[in-house]
Amino acid sequence: MALRDQLHVMVVDDMSTSRGLILQALDSFGVRNVQYAADGPSALQALGKQPAHLVLSDYNMPGMDGLHLLHALRSDARLKGVGFILITGKADRQIIEAGKKLGMNNFIKKPFQPKDLLASIEAVVGRL
Repeated sequence: MALRDQLHVMVVDDMSTSRGLILQALDSFGVRNVQYAADGPSALQALGKQPAHLVLSDYNMPGMDGLHLLHALRSDARLKGVGFILITGKADRQIIEAGKKLGMNNFIKKPFQPKDLLASIEAVVGRL
């Protein structure tokens, strides 16, 4: 069984258009076990019920940004090992450095091409 058939992914983005583009890209890669949430608290709640192997999270979201979500994941004994890729429109050095300190596995800058997303994911989980 291919990794793409076993991989469980959580997509977190407050913008439905961005979320849709990511979901569409995952579908084109053959990744079918995908959950999504419009904000960090909803994602944490869903992950508490059904953990994922990988979280793809937008950085700029109201209430709880991507780095706060990452911190919450790394602080939870059940979720601290989840892979985490930050998706950001502004890949400022301080955001990336803060993400690395919190245990971010990778990041990708918006706008991105599906092949770039695939490369970012495969760098974390292995070949799909």
